[in-house]
Amino acid sequence: MKILVTGATGLVGTALVGALASDGHTVCRLLRPQTKTDSGAHGTFDVTWNPETGELGGAAVGADAVVNLAGASIADGRWTESRKRLLHASRVDATRALVAALGKMNAKPSVLISASAIGFYGNRGDEVLTESSVPGSGFLSDLARDWEAEALRAEAFRTRVVLARFGIILSRQGGALPKMMLPFRLGVGGKIASGRQWMSWVTLNEVVEILKFALVNRDARGPVNVVAPEPVTNLKFMRAVAEALHRPAFFPVPALALRLALGHEMAEALLLSSQRVMPATLSRIGYRFLRPSLQPALQEIVQSR
Repeated sequence: MKILVTGATGLVGTALVGALASDGHTVCRLLRPQTKTDSGAHGTFDVTWNPETGELGGAAVGADAVVNLAGASIADGRWTESRKRLLHASRVDATRALVAALGKMNAKPSVLISASAIGFYGNRGDEVLTESSVPGSGFLSDLARDWEAEALRAEAFRTRVVLARFGIILSRQGGALPKMMLPFRLGVGGKIASGRQWMSWVTLNEVVEILKFALVNRDARGPVNVVAPEPVTNLKFMRAVAEALHRPAFFPVPALALRLALGHEMAEALLLSSQRVMPATLSRIGYRFLRPSLQPALQEIVQSR
């Protein structure tokens, strides 16, 4: 297949592009004009992509599939009003421009996988959440709903749309895990606040396999929770990190300290909220998880190089 990928230089994008190229696909990385990157793997090509103008390089013509992973990092700065506008534009506006560009192609791609997040569900305590659960409230929930709505516009030209609601992605290469591991390496790790909030996680390797599965499985459609089938509380998660690193977990992080450091809204949404999310759609359509349990997954990540 010829596959277009936005956000191709990010954590998920880099891993996915390499895997797709290794599988023999032709992969076009859609890059903004100012993006500086390496030459990419064999079978990988760079195509100019400007979300502000909607301009898409001609080499994108004839694509069979699109994976839309673009979006500024949620955690790389306090949520000022200007930062929120950037987060919104990099997701919602960019997806709107991408779908509009795809709609102008004579031959439309058969599938669009567009990133979203389990922030869609908001803070839900112990409630078990599936793809059929209603959205929550708050900035992340509103952002995810707007983001998904733009991707779903591609259904108007009969493209199959998959909304990949990512959980906490675990990897040594980036994301949340290295930041979580640092206090434990220093001997001062522990649970966050009460530790009762649920964490829905998935390894980076699993994310890549799920996206590859969704590209070819016609039963993958609409929202898909990209999470492992065994969510855990923050207390259990942090104990598992400590065990994987052979470090103690005696030092809880007070909620007040997080609110002071990040701001109340950001701390609540990213670290103190509870989302017990299950991959109901993946289970229904026959996806078999590589790493369904947290402890073996963490051990593998810690020992990897």
